Amino acid sequence: MTASGINFADTRQCACSAARRKSRELTRFYEHSMRGSGLRAAQFTLLATLIQTGPMPATRLADFLGLDRTTLTRNLRPLHRDGHVTIEDGADRRVHKVGITAKGAEAAERAYPAWRRAQDAALARPWVG
Repeated sequence: MTASGINFADTRQCACSAARRKSRELTRFYEHSMRGSGLRAAQFTLLATLIQTGPMPATRLADFLGLDRTTLTRNLRPLHRDGHVTIEDGADRRVHKVGITAKGAEAAERAYPAWRRAQDAALARPWVG
């Protein structure tokens, strides 16, 4: 207890912190499962999304994935460098359209079995609690 009377021990049961810990644990699980696939879990999700949606503005893609723009940009950088995605300026130069390349689709297809194993195993584990 502090001088103001606030009992910070209550924060040990913080639902937000617990959810973030579980999220990091789940991410580490997918990352470990996908080692050797050529893609990280977030990269695979990005490519799989673009396969399903087709090209879209980066802001819309970020919203669709629940990411902020800076996180999306950080995730796109190696995919663009490796030729897995294209990033083109729209008519409005502030709008950047992201699309998947044939190389990116092939990388996602190669990584899919590793993701599928991780997904099946993750769904069988008690992540909540």
